[in-house]
Amino acid sequence: MAAPLLLHVFPTFAFGGAQVRFTSIVNHFGPRWRHAIIAMNGDMACRERLDPALDVQFPEIGVRKGDTLGNVRRFRAVLRSLRPAVMLTSNFGSIEWAIANAVTLVRHVHIEDGFGPEERHTQITRRVWLRRLFLRRRTVVLPSRNLVRIAAEIWRLPAKRVRYIPNGIDLARFAGPPSPAPWPGDGPVIGTVAALRGEKNLARLLHAFRLATIHSPARLVIVGDGPDRTALQALAQELGIAGAVHWAGHVEQPAPLYKAFDIFAMSSDTEQMPLSLLEAMAAGLPAAATDVGDITAMLPEAGRPFVTALDDAALGAALYALIQQPALRQTLGAANRAKAEAEFGQDTMFASWAGVIDGG
Repeated sequence: MAAPLLLHVFPTFAFGGAQVRFTSIVNHFGPRWRHAIIAMNGDMACRERLDPALDVQFPEIGVRKGDTLGNVRRFRAVLRSLRPAVMLTSNFGSIEWAIANAVTLVRHVHIEDGFGPEERHTQITRRVWLRRLFLRRRTVVLPSRNLVRIAAEIWRLPAKRVRYIPNGIDLARFAGPPSPAPWPGDGPVIGTVAALRGEKNLARLLHAFRLATIHSPARLVIVGDGPDRTALQALAQELGIAGAVHWAGHVEQPAPLYKAFDIFAMSSDTEQMPLSLLEAMAAGLPAAATDVGDITAMLPEAGRPFVTALDDAALGAALYALIQQPALRQTLGAANRAKAEAEFGQDTMFASWAGVIDGG
């Protein structure tokens, strides 16, 4: 008997936290399910992280931007043709699939991981109403307590429909002693792992790094790529810090790089439960980060003074304090590793997702 078919719909299947989490889950469970994966924008870059042994198909779908009614008809035809056991949609960019399934054809699980820069400060009214109308009878999975609050207070989804499943990671991959830094320069290495997009606000990190290193040398390593790279490199030149900033580009498996960092930094305008912070915690790094989503709750109490306002100077001050105090860095890093071990292992996440997908 064939394994159940799962239809996964992403706005994009480019590299990102949601896509990386998805690949870790399906790789872990192997032949338990078959998969059909659709990227609304056609970007399938993250497929290279899928285990080649998986039973996966990539249907070609005629998505027409702005043609909601036409898309709904096409998507409903796809659901009738594929007949998946479960449809799993990701974020608001897949909402047309929820509309297509308004008169239920398949069981539907919707996942929300956060928002783009257009919703960093407030929810867009049209999106709120579409979520209220088309998700209230579906299972909605959220990785952060902040999103659970939003689902209840703003989207007004029934509590019985909402599942809180925090992200988890493979802790063993990030264990072990520090590695020598391969980047030239003096002082501690401050590292970040992020897509170079507006909501990550790497410009804030560059400004904060300049402020933190006026009197104390350090190196900044930016792991990731994206549309803002050219502008960010120009800003580094303008700020006079280009020689201390190293651009690692996209790295498919960044775990070894964390071991060469001394400090982890996050400068985002919007996050919920970022995998990169979990990875830094698992690697035993202290963190300086902006106060968005669940970041404060993710860190142990000792690390919370280094969670700052969305402000260049505040983040710079947190980085400066960590640059100046190697012993504090070790203490905070050990506390972060301990909390990751206690709360954010991937086995609990896998079990929770299996329960949701199989109908629990």
